[in-house]
Amino acid sequence: MSPSMLFTPVQLRDVTLKNRIVISPMWQYCGEKGHATDYHLMHYGQLAEGGPGLVMQEGTTVDKRGRGTPGDLGIWDDEFIPGLKRIVQLIKRNGSVPGIQLMHPGRKVMERAPWDGSEPLSMEEMEGLDPHEWDRIAPSVTPLAIAPGHPLPREMTKADIRRIVEAFVSAASRADKAGYEVLELHAAHGYLIHLFLSEATNLRTDEYGGSFENRARFLEEIVEGVRSVLPQSKPLLVRLSCVDGSNWSIGDTVTLARRLKALGVDMIDCSMGGISKHVGTDRRSAYAYQASLAATVRKEAMIMTNAVGLIVHAHHAEHLIAEGMADTIGIAREAIYNPHWPIDAAHKLSADPEFSMLPKRQAFWFHYRNQGMEKFLPSTHTSDVIPGLRESLSP
Repeated sequence: MSPSMLFTPVQLRDVTLKNRIVISPMWQYCGEKGHATDYHLMHYGQLAEGGPGLVMQEGTTVDKRGRGTPGDLGIWDDEFIPGLKRIVQLIKRNGSVPGIQLMHPGRKVMERAPWDGSEPLSMEEMEGLDPHEWDRIAPSVTPLAIAPGHPLPREMTKADIRRIVEAFVSAASRADKAGYEVLELHAAHGYLIHLFLSEATNLRTDEYGGSFENRARFLEEIVEGVRSVLPQSKPLLVRLSCVDGSNWSIGDTVTLARRLKALGVDMIDCSMGGISKHVGTDRRSAYAYQASLAATVRKEAMIMTNAVGLIVHAHHAEHLIAEGMADTIGIAREAIYNPHWPIDAAHKLSADPEFSMLPKRQAFWFHYRNQGMEKFLPSTHTSDVIPGLRESLSP
């Protein structure tokens, strides 16, 4: 077995991930009135069986009035716990650690799914939905550059702020009761917490706006509240847009990460964008185009980081971990393309020649298939690296 760094365990408080691969949270838009369905069991079950260390559930809404789309999953009431517990138990039975991302979309509510343009729901689409159950809120009434033409939000009162902080805290308590072992707060991509951080969208003149310390206050109050109800044994992550196209810089992220670490945050999930549609578009053609953000935050804030963004190849992921650019790597859409990406990566890196990552019922058949072959390469290898294959396929 080769000394692959990608397939070494990593410790987050009392939680051990068997490898450095995280399945990033990805919205599925298949919830029914906030409830998980059999689709979610299928989706998260196959991702867990693929062999990652951590499976993060999609952004799950902490407030009934703050749903991005009608298909969002919810955790604003105890009635959701039994359905979520089934997901947790399935992920664990399939060998991975279950995690959940908690979020509030802020001004991005009442929207269509991305493949329908993420536009606000029309009156026809709102038929059968109670418009009073939705609330488009933000720290200030400002247009959003990334979503021109979208309705303006309602400016939050201090009572609103207290209510949403408590919503995150209550959601964290429910997540703990459901059995999730890792929690993440979504503070990126133009959602509510991010709107407080950015000078472009936070024009408040009270203690939640103006200075860096004031703009960070909303997130820090959420972190303090969540940490107070979350067992000390369970890690807390925060996803940040390390640069966002406004005046928010990587230096701001480092400063914030240091403050969050002092409050009990264990890892920064390093992304970008969400305020300006232009940020990152000139770099998106490159693999792992956001990995340098994770490297900078890890080094300068001295906190663990997760690198995300077009990480699709096993040897590239191995390099990012081996070079100390991040502590874990997030696989997202590539895991939809290949739900068994971790097992495939282990094979390519010679990290698991005995298929020990697989359940015995599956490993047996791989050993059986490979009998008699000096070296068997699966379909995810190209024919260019398989000696004699091109010749054997010639007419």
